[in-house]
Amino acid sequence: MSIPVIMDCDPGHDDAIALVLAVASPELELLAVTTSAGNQTIEKTTLNARKVLSFLGSKVPVARGAPRPLFRDLIIAPQVHGESGLDGPALPEPTLPESPLSAVELMAKVLRESDRKVTLVPTAALTNVATLLMTHPELKEKIERICLMGGSAVGGNWTAAAEFNILVDPEAAHIVFNAGLPVVMCGLDVTHKALVTRADVERFRSIRKRTAIMVAELLDFFKKFHEAQFDFAGSPLHDPCPIAFLVDPTLFTWKKAHVDVECRGRHSIGATVVDYKGGQGREMNVDVVLGIDRLRFIDLIDAALRRLD
Repeated sequence: MSIPVIMDCDPGHDDAIALVLAVASPELELLAVTTSAGNQTIEKTTLNARKVLSFLGSKVPVARGAPRPLFRDLIIAPQVHGESGLDGPALPEPTLPESPLSAVELMAKVLRESDRKVTLVPTAALTNVATLLMTHPELKEKIERICLMGGSAVGGNWTAAAEFNILVDPEAAHIVFNAGLPVVMCGLDVTHKALVTRADVERFRSIRKRTAIMVAELLDFFKKFHEAQFDFAGSPLHDPCPIAFLVDPTLFTWKKAHVDVECRGRHSIGATVVDYKGGQGREMNVDVVLGIDRLRFIDLIDAALRRLD
């Protein structure tokens, strides 16, 4: 039976590829997509989500979320994702309309109406999810788990201590990690191993289907930043990791830990503090994903692209 999911994202190149993987995977039932500000402004990320889903022919509802973090000024990443947030391919204007509901309203409606527990998959700042948990605590019992991209046990990518998604809204992340729900954290520990190489990009392009070519064009742009800024053997596909984890958890290794978020440190705001020992009686509240079979991960994406037009 497929896993019902709500995706909360800020497209963003890797968010877009996560959406492609979610739509193409029969193991998942995508019930809704909500957007957050982060990689770009909320106007741009919402438009990009609608563009990608329209391109894929999806009819899933898309709702606009928070334009800024709970208590902080917004940080965006145009140096990574371009002025549009999705620079590279020339995507047509969307045909999929924006929902009249807000992100939190749509999440709540889907949870309330589902006859099965739903998995939330945030690949952005956790503002929308935290707001949902604060305003609709009665719906916690309808959430199977939260499988997110964010955080790190070993340092950050936007500051020395913090990964970008958590840094954008650390207070929201603190709420989510301490909500008493099962959490899977696909942070930099695993996503920096989920690399797509130039050869992989050409493999996708050689499929010669429109979606595969679009993904290759996204990666053509995305790799420019990583080749200029990092000594990786490719570009890390951060946001597809939690989707791939749900589709095939055997691709990954993980370890239980207590995770909390630093919200007040002078040099460490947004850091996810990971305690594998659970000292002082702290609950082991998170499955921290640490390893990935990269070749099988690329095979998974390749197979998904071959299922789409």
